[in-house]
Formats: sequence, C-alpha cells, structure tokens
Amino acid sequence: MLRETLIAMRDLPRLREISALLLKHGLGEFVQRLRLPAAVEKAGEWFNLRLPDSADAIPAPIRVRLAFEELGPTFIKLGQILSTRVDLFAPEWINEFEKLQNTVPPIAEAQLAPYLQQVLGEAPETLFARFDMVPIGSASIAQVHRATLHDGSEVVVKLRRPGIVPKVDADLRILEHLAHLIELEFPDARRFMPSDIVAQFSRSLKRELDLAAEARNMERFARDFAEDPYIRIPKVHWEYTRADVNVQDFIDGRSASPVSALPAAGLNPPLLARRGADAVLKMILLNGYFHADPHPGNVIFLPDDRIAFIDFGMVGRLSHRRRDEIVDLLAAMAQRDEHAMMGVLIGWTGSIPVDEEQFAEDIGEIFFQYDHVVLKDLNMSQLINDLMALIRNHGILLPADMAMLFKALITLEGLGRQLEPRFQLVEHLTPFVRKLIIERYRPEALLKRGRETLSDGFAMLASLPRDIIRIGRDIRHGKFRINLDLKRLEQFGHQLDKSVNRLTMGIVTGCLIIGSSIVMTVDGGPTLFGLPLFGFLGFMVAFFNSMWLIWSIWLASKEF
Repeated sequence: MLRETLIAMRDLPRLREISALLLKHGLGEFVQRLRLPAAVEKAGEWFNLRLPDSADAIPAPIRVRLAFEELGPTFIKLGQILSTRVDLFAPEWINEFEKLQNTVPPIAEAQLAPYLQQVLGEAPETLFARFDMVPIGSASIAQVHRATLHDGSEVVVKLRRPGIVPKVDADLRILEHLAHLIELEFPDARRFMPSDIVAQFSRSLKRELDLAAEARNMERFARDFAEDPYIRIPKVHWEYTRADVNVQDFIDGRSASPVSALPAAGLNPPLLARRGADAVLKMILLNGYFHADPHPGNVIFLPDDRIAFIDFGMVGRLSHRRRDEIVDLLAAMAQRDEHAMMGVLIGWTGSIPVDEEQFAEDIGEIFFQYDHVVLKDLNMSQLINDLMALIRNHGILLPADMAMLFKALITLEGLGRQLEPRFQLVEHLTPFVRKLIIERYRPEALLKRGRETLSDGFAMLASLPRDIIRIGRDIRHGKFRINLDLKRLEQFGHQLDKSVNRLTMGIVTGCLIIGSSIVMTVDGGPTLFGLPLFGFLGFMVAFFNSMWLIWSIWLASKEF
C-alpha cells in the first residue's frame, strides 16, 4: 500500500510523525499492515515489530490512548468521539478514550496581545473594561479568558488557538486516507465503516472549530429553556463573536465535585440531580437537540438549586422519526418487551445481516436478568451497557446520533448518582415516554400522520410511470447499470495493478540487459571507466530495477 500512502505527499512529514509515534507505543504491526512511511532513523523498526520492553505489560487500549495524546488535538478529539461509540468498543476501550484530556500550555503572552487585536479588530484594553491575559482554561483548540465589558457585564472570551485550522485539516486528510487503507487491509474492520466514522468526526470537529457555530448552539438551547427558571444557558455577545472568538456571560457557580461541599453552599444535591435529568431528557425527547457531553465539567450549580450548562461544542440532533424510535425502544425497555426492542434495533442495522433468531434469544436472556427488578430500582446505565455488548457481539453498527445519545444517557446517570446515590434515570424517563406515547395517539397527531402517508403514497404513484419509462429507455439504449460495491474486487484490482507493474518492469529490465550487452560489443562512442558509457548506464538502470523488483516481491509476500 506504499503507492497509496504516497498520494498524500503534501502531508508526508506529518504521516512520518504519526508512524514514529505508533511505533513508539508498540503499534508497529498496524504501521506495517498499512505501509505507512517510517522516518529514516527508525527504518530498522520496520523489521522489529515486537513491543518495546516498556510496553510489554501495557494493554492495547492504554497504548492507543497514550499515542493519541502525543499525536495532538485532532487525535484527542477523535478519541473523545470514539468514546461515544459504545456500540463499537468494549468498556475498557471506552474508559481509556474518556481519559483523553486536551489541556495544553496557553498561547505565549508575547504572541497573545497581537493575536487578540487581529481576531477582535481592536486591542482588548479598548474593547473591554478589563481583560485578564492569564487564561482560566487552556485546551488544544481554544483557551478561555475572563473579561469585563464596559457596561459592567462579566464575560468569558473563548479564543481559538492560532494556526489550529490548517493543522486539523492536514490530520483530517490523513485520517480519511488511513480509513480507506484500513478498509482495504483489515477485512474484519469494514463492518465498522471507518470511512463513515471519519466523515462523522470530520463534520463534528469542523463545527467545534467554528466558535460562532457553538454560539448558535447556545442560542438554540437558550430559546428551548427560556421559560424554565431552573436552567440557565450563558448569553452570547454577538458584537464580539465570530468563527475564531466566542464571548459569552461568565457563570459564577459551583461544580459537581466535591459533592460533599454542595450542602454547605446551600445546594440540594438530590434536587439538582432531578432537575438536571429532566433538563437533558427534555432536550432529547421533546426538543430533539441535546448536549452530547453532560459530564460534571460542563455543568455548573447556581444558588436556588439552578443549573447552568456550558461548552456546547458537541451537540446531538434527533429527527422526529428518530425520537419516535427512541420512545419505542425506551417503552420496550421499561416493559421488558423483547420483540418490540428487537424490531427497533434491527431497523437500525441497515444492510448488516443479523441472525434474528439468535438476536431475539440474546435479548430475552438480558431481560431475564432484570425480570424481578422493580422499575424504580432498574439501573439504566447497566442495561444500556448490556445491550451495547449484545450489539457488539452481533456486529450491529448503530447510527451515529444514536451512539451519541446512549453515551449521553450513561454520562447523565453517572452524574446523577454522584449527586444522589439512589438516583435512577428510568424514574425520570417513564413520565416523558408516557407523555410522548399519549401525544402520538392524539386524534390530531393520527390525522397528520395519515395525511403525510397519503401524500407520500400519491407522490410515489404519480412518479411510477416516469420511473418505468426511464428504466425502459435506459435498457433500450444500453445505459442500464447495476452498481455493486465489492471491496474484495477493488482489492483484487489493486493487486492486479501491482502485478502488471512488476511484470512491465521485469520486461523493461530484461530489454535493458540485452540492449546493454549488445552495446558493450560495439567499438567506439563515449566511455566510462574504459567501458562503453551507454552500455554501462543500461546495466546500472537494470540493476536498480532488479533491486526494486526483489524488494516489491518481498513486501508482497509479507502481506500474505
């Protein structure tokens, strides 16, 4: 796959750096299978793929996490996205991905002042009554400063790091390339659709780089909770906000840790747990737009047991159809209806073949474990984890929005239990599900769905004659085609292409040897070291061609 890798020539230095770090953390077999270019000084490690002595006792999830941390912001964000894929990775992998932190040294103060003036259009001391040059938080994509507006408002200024966009763009190109290579070289990994995961990650990360997009997310949530006195979303100051800077109200409150300090501050942890759970479930089930990472660092507790949510870089969106499916799934989970649950999960598999009989039996086994557990004692996180293990065992790939949703629910129940050890998410889910089911079967809702169904049916019937005529015309003119997506056939094409190239080089080398031998017997012409020049050059080119052929054939044999 060396030829494939060299397509990304402009990113070759970064690709070498990635290879070296993967080798450093004992992931040399992965590097070799993908034919990633190694740095010259580490070329010997291509032939010594044994784990380094320091990594012998370190499990693979930890080594991957350490490699991601050294690879920088793009890979740290990738790990954080992968931590939401509870349908793909076992708990030990999810736990390591969740540990990925992107705390980095802040922008140098000498560089900060001119960069702020470039981004804001004016010097910070002109725009703000006070601007603290020492950041209160510094991450790989942005850092945060406190400031005061001229009207006295306390704000935070979230500033995107200089030069981060081209670095991320280069890493995303490399990840897209690696995903393609993984699909070619690791047949078992194709069912995980690496290219689709990278595409989803690319969209998510580009949105996160756009701080104005995060501000728009905040305004959307602020509208959704405008009538809720217990939920606060920071106000965005649009006159200062753009793609590389986000200015929002400063939220002065307490974090969830340590929980033991909350009562002393006049806060009621069980009440906070209930209000937080109701807010997130409202986002998911009623609004269809939810905070995808409600961990303790993104939740701030305010006086009067109010809650503020911050950091809206990662959000999830659910269509009406998806919300209906979630209601069906949650209702099936609450009622222990294995057939209804299987129907929803099978609908999410798409084209992935599933042994439905075995799948139904495994779901029944899970529900048997919870058969005698009363609803108020049902551990939703454990049930979701059991279902995700079942999904992984059957090779089912959840839609990206659903994987993010399940991870948010697990995080939410974990935060709730920090505040209230007896907290049960299912107690808060049940009223929402019951309300949505009642709403679904109201006469107005039934009439609306009936009109939509009839409209879709008439549209399909109206277009059917045109579709049939078009198919007939294509068949008559020989334009009718059937597209088959066969990865094995594509791989066979690459192997055939390599073989033809080697055969061509072999023929050219043979011709060079014969031609040079003839030239050697002819007197006259320029010489080199007493030998005919053109004959000597021909033999040298034939020698290097032969070496390339031997090396290429050896590499091909190692692939098998």
